Amino acid sequence: MRFPLAPTAKIARHIVTNKLKGNRKFAMVLQLEPLHTCNLTCTGCGRIREYSTSLKDLVPLEQCLAAAAECEAPMISICGGEPLIYPKIEELVAGLHAQGRMIYICTNGVFMRKKMREYMAAHFSPEMDGKLRQLVSSKLVTEKEAEAIRNADEAARKKVTIRPSQWHYWNVHVDGLEFTHDLIVEREGVFKECVAAIQMAKVLGYQVATNTTVYKETDVAELEQMFKFLSSLGVDGHTISPGYDYDAAKKDMVKRLGKDPTDFFLTRDLTRQKFKDIERWGEMFTIFGTPGYLEFLAGKRELACSAWAVPTYNVRGWKAPCYVMTETHYPTYQEMLAKVNWDKFGVDEKGCGRDARCENCMMHSGFEPTAALSSGLRDTWVNFRYNFGSRPAPYPTSDTLTQAAYNGATIGKGHLAEAKAAVNREFSGAKSAFARNGNDIPHDAGAGHDHDHDHGASGGGCSTGPANDQLADLKAKIAAAKKIEVKTD
Repeated sequence: MRFPLAPTAKIARHIVTNKLKGNRKFAMVLQLEPLHTCNLTCTGCGRIREYSTSLKDLVPLEQCLAAAAECEAPMISICGGEPLIYPKIEELVAGLHAQGRMIYICTNGVFMRKKMREYMAAHFSPEMDGKLRQLVSSKLVTEKEAEAIRNADEAARKKVTIRPSQWHYWNVHVDGLEFTHDLIVEREGVFKECVAAIQMAKVLGYQVATNTTVYKETDVAELEQMFKFLSSLGVDGHTISPGYDYDAAKKDMVKRLGKDPTDFFLTRDLTRQKFKDIERWGEMFTIFGTPGYLEFLAGKRELACSAWAVPTYNVRGWKAPCYVMTETHYPTYQEMLAKVNWDKFGVDEKGCGRDARCENCMMHSGFEPTAALSSGLRDTWVNFRYNFGSRPAPYPTSDTLTQAAYNGATIGKGHLAEAKAAVNREFSGAKSAFARNGNDIPHDAGAGHDHDHDHGASGGGCSTGPANDQLADLKAKIAAAKKIEVKTD
């Protein structure tokens, strides 16, 4: 079947139970944001600006677990910010597992390998040594790191860690192939680290998903190449959603980058153009989405918004009315359900916006639940057939596919290439500022590299001066990516 049986059955029971109780509104997925601190400044993300006064705040562990228990959502998406920065992330995952929740950790991937090394150190045994040798030979773990895993001290052995489980997914943010993804996250090297983390996770038996946001300048042909490449890595599924110009994201675009949001975000018509092949992709790849939502993205049907089914809980409480729009925060989920006038927001069944801010929104957090909760005979049958149908086969691995994926910094075509070249010319024969931050370390086009992986958050392409000049013309740079010739030798 397309999705694992146990989680699918759990979600089905949750829906049936609530419908039998006569509950018209109930939570399906909790977007849990234990913090808003992040190690990246992704273009199109408004969280850092929206919660700029509370970036150092954390939701206490007990409060996170209480929120999950309160809304009773069977699935928890731990997001943020970067959730792997949360000091109690391992305890949070363990606590949610104890509640019987399905968990997605929505991560940019930079700290994933560190967390998985901690898991290996805590649970190392002779049986695990074969996998460790495989990771070393693939340059996903260094010899020094392997030795530390084999000889872990008592504190490392006792540490709570994130273990592989059928109830847990790493959900890795990937917005394109190397050049495009590194441009959007505003740091070179992140794509390569994401791929290395995915490869390591699959060796260790973790479930891995990816999440992708599509923007106005996104090349649809590149997206299909990206899905082929990720499928060849053994990724278990993909979430994809249109880039929507919600207020916080627009403000960040204007104030931080000096860009016109209309050049970056999608309208409803443009979304349907970008997603016209989404149903074909659903047959080729394991897309995490109902057939009804895929039809909606492709423009074949309308759906009303069900934002109440995917509530967001963060440092200020229950965010209303939805994940991207903020009018107020409530102390309890039930109070939010009762006090928000849901008929004022979203779009109706005919696609008419009830609020001007909702006009172009087609995000999965609002519309996926509508399709999933539909009791129509056709939708019920199509959902059943989609979920219990055969899983798409992994796309075959090939050198050509891999070489095409690494079309940025790996082959010297990164968005900071001109800046680095200028610095190298000025300081010819001397070690440049970029080299001191690790940007000039040679990389092969393979799985990973052999330096300290944990420094990806601080070293790299986020700098002032030339870097900002390169990032300033975002639209032109993404368009230029289409013209890059990828080395094949």
